[in-house]
Amino acid sequence: MANPTTDQLRDDIDKGRTGEKVAMPDPATAPLGTDAEAGGSPPTPQERKLEKQSAPWSPGGEGRPAVSGGMIYLLLIVVVAIVAISTIFLAAD
Repeated sequence: MANPTTDQLRDDIDKGRTGEKVAMPDPATAPLGTDAEAGGSPPTPQERKLEKQSAPWSPGGEGRPAVSGGMIYLLLIVVVAIVAISTIFLAAD
């Protein structure tokens, strides 16, 4: 694995490839790596490589469970049933 740049790490995070957040650009005032570089100690190639390897998951890989469409429909049915039962009981009073 090649040593990634800070920009490549930030791009992976912003596109949701690491599982740290959803795929959405981060409008950070000080983007990833800026503080360290301004302080005179930018991340070393080894630190950037370690960060890349320590990502919590990768799409298609292990780590983050996939949610199937059936699970979503089941959850929706349960929520609708709870709301319907609650409405019936509240209307009965």
